[in-house]
Amino acid sequence: MSWIKRNLFFVIGTVVAVTLLGLAGWYLYSEWNLNNENSAKLEAAYAELTRISSEQPNPGNEKTDNIKNAREFVMQVRAVINRAHNYFKPIAAIPGGGNVSSEGFAAALRRTVDELTRAAANASVTLQPKYDFSFAAQRPLVKFAPGSLDPLAAQLGEVKAICEVLFKAKVNMLYNLRRVRVSPDDLSGPQSDYLETTSVTNELAVLVPYEVTFYGFSAELAGVLAGFANSPHGFIVTTLNIEPAVPTGSLGTDAPGMTTAEAAYAPMNINARYGNPTAYAPPQPAAATAGTGKGGPPVMLDEKQLKVTMGVSVVKLLPKK
Repeated sequence: MSWIKRNLFFVIGTVVAVTLLGLAGWYLYSEWNLNNENSAKLEAAYAELTRISSEQPNPGNEKTDNIKNAREFVMQVRAVINRAHNYFKPIAAIPGGGNVSSEGFAAALRRTVDELTRAAANASVTLQPKYDFSFAAQRPLVKFAPGSLDPLAAQLGEVKAICEVLFKAKVNMLYNLRRVRVSPDDLSGPQSDYLETTSVTNELAVLVPYEVTFYGFSAELAGVLAGFANSPHGFIVTTLNIEPAVPTGSLGTDAPGMTTAEAAYAPMNINARYGNPTAYAPPQPAAATAGTGKGGPPVMLDEKQLKVTMGVSVVKLLPKK
């Protein structure tokens, strides 16, 4: 004890030194463990980087930045999608605005049928007498089945848009237009107004099918196809069936490929359009002679009228999620 008293400062210094050495040892040990852990993490990260770099495609290197390229590609794809939206503009329902009332739809239906009838006359397109453009079941009604007004309003707008393409192409005759049933009232309508199918929904859009039957020559058919292709709305021609409308010569009810009604109205349309009030006579382009040499046979252009049955789907894009 006397020694400790004589060397008190030495003893205190020694204790402090030992304590500091212990703390230093503990610190070094903990840092050594931390260094090992960080080293293990670094090795794992390096291994992951090596794996990613070996993937195809990979992030690239100092010369090729694939991540930047991918971001630019995404921007290009989005730009293409935005441009494509210009060809899938929604077709306005008739009447529009939602919450359609029975009175509002009945008035809009009568008005739209009258407008389409006048537009057909102005374009020299023949229709069946008192044609209702597939809405024969709804035309006389003032009250409609619950829940059917909004789908019917959408279809009325789409039917008008389809007819406008046909009238602009100046087809000879719009014989029939068919749509899908969307209302219990459709069950009482004529079968010729409806398709035995339904709309189809996928991840991107709803496809609503229609079918039109019209008469015309190849120029009118080309005009219809171009009209649907250039429309701002999403029209897709899904099926196309073309057959001769009538044989060259007289038209009778037994003409191949024609019903009694078609045989009755088609010649009226042709005669009215081409100024022949008495008989069916498709326009005959002037003969073109292959040559003036002896024995050179004349080449005649004799285009026949066509009956075209075309399936058309209206593409209605789903809202963005």
